[in-house]
Amino acid sequence: MLARLSPILQMIRKEFVQAFRDPRMRRLLMISPIIQTLLFGYVVSTDVRNIPTAIYDLDNSFRSRDLVSRFVSSKYFQVVAYIHSDEEALQYMNHATAQAILRINHGFQNNLNGGKTGTVQVILDGTDSNATGIVLNYAATIANQYNRDLQTARGSKLYGLVPTQGGVELRERVWFNENLESRNFFLPGVIAMILLLTTMTMSSMAIVREKEIGTIEQIIVTPITRFEFILGKMIPFALIGLANAVSVALVTILWFQVPFRGNPIMLLAGMLLFIYCTLGFGLLLSTISQTQQQAMMGTFFFNNPLMMLSGFLFPIENMPRPIQVLTYLNPLRYFILIVRGVFLKGVGLNVLWPQFLALAILGSAILSFAVQRFKKTAS
Repeated sequence: MLARLSPILQMIRKEFVQAFRDPRMRRLLMISPIIQTLLFGYVVSTDVRNIPTAIYDLDNSFRSRDLVSRFVSSKYFQVVAYIHSDEEALQYMNHATAQAILRINHGFQNNLNGGKTGTVQVILDGTDSNATGIVLNYAATIANQYNRDLQTARGSKLYGLVPTQGGVELRERVWFNENLESRNFFLPGVIAMILLLTTMTMSSMAIVREKEIGTIEQIIVTPITRFEFILGKMIPFALIGLANAVSVALVTILWFQVPFRGNPIMLLAGMLLFIYCTLGFGLLLSTISQTQQQAMMGTFFFNNPLMMLSGFLFPIENMPRPIQVLTYLNPLRYFILIVRGVFLKGVGLNVLWPQFLALAILGSAILSFAVQRFKKTAS
């Protein structure tokens, strides 16, 4: 048994030496994942805050100033100017000095005092449609809250308003990400991205590097089997990828305070199965590439579609039906569900077993094909 393990252990040792021989490579492998996590945590965000806002208050009354103060105190809107004409409004929007204009028409206070509807208009720069939709939701929330406050009995007495009929009050409750922080959504997915990029890139160059430096001929004359050779190649990259993923997870939890509600063992098991798939992909690319440059281009060709079809950035439900079917062949799709489920929902194997099963099947199929593709030949 020990004799059979000796070739594998020697191959593992060689791969570790090869990976960490260059000091620049050591820094790249160990520091780059942390830097990427910090960038995602601080830079990549769908939250919209401090929106440059111009106030166009034609009423200039107590009520209109009260409404403006609510927009300002929400911290979503930042007043950059008070304007007094339509020409000024157009100038601020054209020069992108303001992304939103809050216009309160004449008679706003009189209408409210008379039990009528006060008209408020929010003018938005729609060049960024996603951000515009978010800003509209913010404005609607503030206006609805202001309206509810006015319709309470206390508000009626305080402002002298005419009492209104009762209505329906919608009370919202968000589970798993109560404050709708985009950081909580993105950062667990970064673990999957780091694992994908690290393990696939390194393993894609594993065999082709032997061809380029001429050591493949030495391997040919050894009694090592195809499975032992590929296993010796996989284990070091799996350990390096796992170390990177754990470091990213710790930064996500300890530095960015993303809640971790699940079982660490469950997350670790998901990581190992995902590494099983990505190493298979990388080794398959390595067997069909003749140079390291070809292998790098191959990983670039695979990584982008895998990311786009994973649900990491774009909802799979919004994709055309044929594309949705294609995502079932993407291991990243399943690991994204696992890592977010463990982090944010705290669910276990009773919920995530289909994703674990899919990763196991895909990994076995990909790795088996890579082993079959590898031939102990220098060509």
